[in-house]
Amino acid sequence: MRDFVDGTAFNNEQGNRARKLFAAVVLAALDDAIADDKKYGNGPEQIARWARSRDGREVLSCAGIDPNERVVTGLMEFVGKGVRTSVALSREESERRNAAEQDARAA
Repeated sequence: MRDFVDGTAFNNEQGNRARKLFAAVVLAALDDAIADDKKYGNGPEQIARWARSRDGREVLSCAGIDPNERVVTGLMEFVGKGVRTSVALSREESERRNAAEQDARAA
């Protein structure tokens, strides 16, 4: 029984690592689309095309993201904002966004 539990824990950990790896690929695709948007102006269309492609759907699924149309719309909106993923995920950006929301509520 102990071997079964150890094997299950190991497999679960491997699955989590793989999910994180595919999530990193999604973040890289978002950064590429943002760069395309700044250079050519077609970033949201690029990320939508990628997310709707067979490879894109598979990467999203492996990252634990359901590849539906709502997700594609969200990815397009994110790219349209033009904020790099490293900045969007930083603590400073989160604090700035929360402060802006509180200022908007107070006004």
